[in-house]
Amino acid sequence: MTGRRSFLAAAAVLAVAAGVAGCGTTGDPAVTAPAARPAVLGEVPHDRTAFTQGLELDGGTLYEGTGLAGRSQLRELDPATGTLRRSVPVPNGYFGEGITVSGDRIWQLTWKDGVALEWDRASLRLLREVPTDGEGWGLCDLGGGPGGRLVRSDGTSTLRFHDPATFAQTGTVDVTLDGDPVPALNELECVDGQVWANVWRTDRIVRIDPGTGEVTAVVDASGLLTPERSAGVDVLNGIAHLGGDEYLLTGKLWPALFRVRLPS
Repeated sequence: MTGRRSFLAAAAVLAVAAGVAGCGTTGDPAVTAPAARPAVLGEVPHDRTAFTQGLELDGGTLYEGTGLAGRSQLRELDPATGTLRRSVPVPNGYFGEGITVSGDRIWQLTWKDGVALEWDRASLRLLREVPTDGEGWGLCDLGGGPGGRLVRSDGTSTLRFHDPATFAQTGTVDVTLDGDPVPALNELECVDGQVWANVWRTDRIVRIDPGTGEVTAVVDASGLLTPERSAGVDVLNGIAHLGGDEYLLTGKLWPALFRVRLPS
């Protein structure tokens, strides 16, 4: 997301995790979090005009939230072909951000507009706007129903927990890798009680234990796009769990969704 805070600290921490030199990286490269590369299994076309901020598969439908002020949408896609099934504009010129399905609702964040949007999943009708504190970046659902928790990132190293019915904040956890904070956490995907997160302006994806905030895996997703296909694209941003250890990965204005295998 253009105009956001420096990513240098995150890049340094994550470069150490991958065991490679990075911007300003020093110290012992031995870390407790395993590093991995995604195994590419195939790809699906992706709309080059979609500034992807959130991505989630549920019930055979791929949901996508897109950004940019005045151009943001909530979209339904065919996960097999990438074809747009239907879309609705985000109201009031808001800059749309991460999304998550929660029962018969879809929650969508806004970046600096101070509200979260609750949509009816069946009709894609906007139900209400709920005030929020701080910025909205990524969002995922750790578990539906009573007692469930939504997880929100705000561009810092802190994850925030929200009630899925009211969107009231219920707690926070600070994300660390070997004791160091991991800032610029972006798009989120909750899978089996863990949280996957894109790290803004890097090709890194981290898996987080939401109970402790500790990073338990680091994925280097660089090289998904060839240099020829990278012209005009923005950052890696978009994780959707397909089942088992398979996921879709994409980015803002990317020409493809990549079906990959990530560490379980």
